[in-house]
Amino acid sequence: MSTIESLEDFGITENAARRIANLAAQEGGRPMLRISVSGGGCSGFQYGFDFDETTGEDDRLFERGGARVVIDEVSLELLKGSEIDFVEDLMGAYFKVQNPNASSSCGCGSSFAI
Repeated sequence: MSTIESLEDFGITENAARRIANLAAQEGGRPMLRISVSGGGCSGFQYGFDFDETTGEDDRLFERGGARVVIDEVSLELLKGSEIDFVEDLMGAYFKVQNPNASSSCGCGSSFAI
């Protein structure tokens, strides 16, 4: 795994950093939020979110305000220039990825097309 990467490659908003740090504290230890992209979803690709305490050779680490996000290189190619936010609205509370590479996304924002 590489050292901490530039937030220009992938950004973390202040709201997301607070929420990630809070959830990580509840998990115990020092877990990282792993964001992945896989084929599927109603638009072609879908985001995956999970907490992880281990990293691999192809993982890249991003950090803001004590919150750590890890993304594998393949997923990062599809996420380059994106930003994760934590949103609380009438639909609920959720992580939302603002992805400038996506040409379209589904209504719930959990899948996208390039």
